[in-house]
Amino acid sequence: MATASRRPPQTYDELVATLRNPATPLTRSQRLLADRVMADPEGVAFMTISELASAVGVNEATVVRFATGIGLEGYPGLTRLCREYLREQVHLLRRYDNLEQLGADGGNLLQQAAAQEGANIARTFARIDPETWEAAVTALAEAPRVHVMGLRKCHAPAYLLGYLLRMLREDVETVTLGTGTLTDDLRRVHEGDCFVTIAIRRYSTETVRAAAWARARGARCVALTDNPSSPLAASAEQVFFVDAAGPSVLRSLTAFTALVQALATGVAQRRGHQVRSTLLQEEELLEEFGAYIPETPL
Repeated sequence: MATASRRPPQTYDELVATLRNPATPLTRSQRLLADRVMADPEGVAFMTISELASAVGVNEATVVRFATGIGLEGYPGLTRLCREYLREQVHLLRRYDNLEQLGADGGNLLQQAAAQEGANIARTFARIDPETWEAAVTALAEAPRVHVMGLRKCHAPAYLLGYLLRMLREDVETVTLGTGTLTDDLRRVHEGDCFVTIAIRRYSTETVRAAAWARARGARCVALTDNPSSPLAASAEQVFFVDAAGPSVLRSLTAFTALVQALATGVAQRRGHQVRSTLLQEEELLEEFGAYIPETPL
């Protein structure tokens, strides 16, 4: 696994990007190590080299070759990046552990929330790869049928994406568990369709299984999820990692909503004049059925 010509990863995020890069050659044993590092940085940060080797089922020499092969200074370089990542997370948690102490000073809470949500959106959009973006928009705009799935908390952005896409094109379905109809919905997934899944930790079993099934069926899979160790990443051709940090016990969906709206805008731009005729028909139907209260002339 020669990476001499590449810049060694300087942060845990860069380490994950290197491990996920198809151009990084990994043996089967090294892939097992990579999966462990991405899924459990906290555990790796404080494991000895023998403990990690035993946990993954490889020998210590393989761990050393794995670390040096991606440009790190042996196993200590690997644990250092994991520990620095954990320190960043701890600082973030400490920053919001004082929420209960804010008391009646709602201004501070509002400022903290606004700053955090803005940061979530900025970080999410900054890491989007242009090629991934173009491929996802193309799939959403041109696939014969689009299926969107997000359950529990993630149903909200999934419903929004399905709603927006249905305004722009035909054959868009939002997959739900409904009254045991998941298999009925999945039966309509065919090769060449676009299958979008949205999930954050803790990941819905049904969403993960549906994504894997759609990929095996030959669908073009797009995932919106929260980190590289997400099980959705394994099934998707295009993956968007979305920041979900928030100043409360509940994780934020603000960046998911922003990304969903951006994707819909990309589809509208891609479909051009087709969208215009679709929207005109939509407006005619809304007016005919009196969907909204008539506006009072100014």
